[in-house]
Amino acid sequence: MKNRIWSLVITAGLLVGMLTGCGSSAPKKVDKAADGGAKYHVVCTTYPQYDWVQNILGKQSDKFEVTYLMNNGVDLHSYQASAEDMVKIGEADLFIYVGGESDGWVADALENATNKNLIPVNMVDALGDSIKEEEVVEGMQAEDEEEEEAEGGEEEVEYDEHVWLSLRNAKKLVEVISEKLAQIDPQDADAIKDQAKAYEQKLLNLDSEYEKAVKDAGHHTILFGDRFPFRYLADDYHLKYYAAFVGCSAETEASFDTITFLADKVDEEKLPVIYTIERSDQKIAKTIQKNTKDKNQKILVLDSLQSVSKEDIQAGKTYLQTMEKNLSAVKEGLN
Repeated sequence: MKNRIWSLVITAGLLVGMLTGCGSSAPKKVDKAADGGAKYHVVCTTYPQYDWVQNILGKQSDKFEVTYLMNNGVDLHSYQASAEDMVKIGEADLFIYVGGESDGWVADALENATNKNLIPVNMVDALGDSIKEEEVVEGMQAEDEEEEEAEGGEEEVEYDEHVWLSLRNAKKLVEVISEKLAQIDPQDADAIKDQAKAYEQKLLNLDSEYEKAVKDAGHHTILFGDRFPFRYLADDYHLKYYAAFVGCSAETEASFDTITFLADKVDEEKLPVIYTIERSDQKIAKTIQKNTKDKNQKILVLDSLQSVSKEDIQAGKTYLQTMEKNLSAVKEGLN
């Protein structure tokens, strides 16, 4: 059924492209560097990609049109590409996507792209061996389908797609994206690469701040009354973690056993903070808090950058700024 739905979306997208293509039966290769009115087109599925591209382009941004598909604040795991989105992807010069389980629709988009020179960047593939499997740690509530697979003896490997929450992954991805942008616009390749290196240094500097904060911390455990998309960050700095659900979970109700286990861990580890992700109703975190001995832990947010709206961007939200705020929250929880 899902494949049939995507086939209908693709067909609708192609019809829109044909109707807007002025009767052209084949894509025309345009020398955009020589055409002052044409711009290179980059399409990004998630906000971190979009913000990285803006920083890499710098002064060359006036030669590019950069589209962020999820700018209405929809979560990565809930996003459904519209026919209009499919047309934008198909006409793009560069298309950047995560490449995890949530991007199952992308294969059809690429296969039906009208621009046969489209360059795709799959972040999961680009990171290679750095990709981690989703991990169910002690006390974490497994999803129903995972329990069924375990009972049936078949367990499909699922990879954690929240790759941008590692500053080290971010640096690698900025390198890859800058190479592709330079390939698209060879006239400004040197400037693009220089701007990318300057941004990479900012990522390295913030990575060092995280390392120092963890080194100076009183303990190294974080606990989430929520799903946990921060495995890459936790592993980068050797943090131990507990959480109600895995990062890609659709669950919203924690069991009695999960709540009890996490509340006991807060007491056992003397944790001053219970974390949630952005846009959480904090219901689970508050229930955990109520079941601890002290009942006075702070509930703080770590922002996973999964649902950034155009209003957030207009208000000045950036990838680095968000990761800096996350560092402040991590420091508070480790001391």
